[in-house]
Amino acid sequence: MSLILEVCVDSTESASAAVEAGADRLELCGNLGLGGGTTPSLGLLKAVRRVAPTVPIMTCFRENSVQGVVFGVLTPEGDVDVMRTRRLVLEASPLQVCFHRAFDMTRDAMNAWHQLSNIHGITRILTRQAGQGITVASASSLDVLKTLLDHTNDRDPRIEILPGSGVNSSTVDALCQALLPHGLREVHMSGGHWIDGASVWRRDGMGMGVGGAGEWGIWRTRVSAIRAVKEIIDSFGTFNATEA
Repeated sequence: MSLILEVCVDSTESASAAVEAGADRLELCGNLGLGGGTTPSLGLLKAVRRVAPTVPIMTCFRENSVQGVVFGVLTPEGDVDVMRTRRLVLEASPLQVCFHRAFDMTRDAMNAWHQLSNIHGITRILTRQAGQGITVASASSLDVLKTLLDHTNDRDPRIEILPGSGVNSSTVDALCQALLPHGLREVHMSGGHWIDGASVWRRDGMGMGVGGAGEWGIWRTRVSAIRAVKEIIDSFGTFNATEA
């Protein structure tokens, strides 16, 4: 097995760029640049499937040739909403299920892990496990990720820990070196940036409450950013499924 690179995208253009650069799996979202990733439309999924017919896609639709679904449900107290999560996992079966970065918003990461590990059908947890503004490659994040990986491999190897947030060509080498001995098998990134939109006429002082590049810009995945990370993780070679 080789390390899997999952890329989150929110357009057909970004999906094409990610596939061209070597992405192994896509997470399809809406509003990545502004909303951090929300539920995409069914029309977008069908359009992305046309430009990426063979690449596995994780999203929210069960009956449209996707590999799995992505969601996260918490209680007002900051724990995993076990009842609703079980119900959603049951509805998603037999597809893969990723519990997204709602995990990072829980009040106790290890308690959240134990809650999710007791729900049969959870496939992976997307997490950076760090404070606001801190990336997945920070020392504090790596320590928590090591613990999560160790717990997962020792107690519930059905669940993958998928590190994401701040993964790029400058951070992924250290990430892999630190986490491969603990059973890392997947990495998540966006490789996105704002490009200037095509509108020539832009009324001064008139905005839609977005501000910055998002007012006129377009969020796009960069081929070069994905390819650089793919080359680095591929340089670590392959591993047996039973390693780590």
